[in-house]
Amino acid sequence: MLKRVELVETWEVAKDVRAFRFDERLKFRPGQFLMVWLPGAGEKPFSLAGEDIIVVKRVGPFTSRLFELGEGDYVWIRGPYGNGFEARGKRVALVAGGIGIPPLYALARKGGGAFEHVTLIYGARSKDELALMDVEDYVDELIITTDDGSAGRKGFPTDVLAERKGEFDQVYACGPEPMLRAVLRVMDYEKVQISAERYMKCGIGVCGSCNLGKYLVCRDGPVFEGPQLRGLL
Repeated sequence: MLKRVELVETWEVAKDVRAFRFDERLKFRPGQFLMVWLPGAGEKPFSLAGEDIIVVKRVGPFTSRLFELGEGDYVWIRGPYGNGFEARGKRVALVAGGIGIPPLYALARKGGGAFEHVTLIYGARSKDELALMDVEDYVDELIITTDDGSAGRKGFPTDVLAERKGEFDQVYACGPEPMLRAVLRVMDYEKVQISAERYMKCGIGVCGSCNLGKYLVCRDGPVFEGPQLRGLL
């Protein structure tokens, strides 16, 4: 059921990326998502970055419309939906690519107490596309990579993961699909949880638009165990 919530704060977190805080605190597991509806614009899924926060990259008509909203405006939400991350292991790596940072940010903030040591490996195309950088407050080690070398190490997050994979009991990843495939290959599909992305319409496993092989991402995911994705990603 759609619920109307008021936006109490919006702010820029990176180039063409904004955070939206609403007046409803939700019970959720990091990795779960909301369906957000705007009259006349449609409905889209967004991972929760916190109990009352979504983080959005402007990429098309819906998100452009969302960017026009400010404090005191309303959006309509359904959820949270889907499977979240399972806290597992003591020394863990969070591997984020671009706008894949929100669910891992939520995991670092909400579930970090379950781990002894959290390493965030965060990659983006350039320095101005790095979002939610206050995550430093919630992780033990932050490693930045950028495609152009404008911040941190030049290269990709999976370069770092490949060098250090033996240090981690569990790896959590969210980002562009090529990066996720590389994470799965580096880890040989073991000791890894992946937040996958597919086009979603209903968000509840009815329409089938988000199929990933035998799975529906909205219902069976968006978080999957590595072995589930062997042969699919």
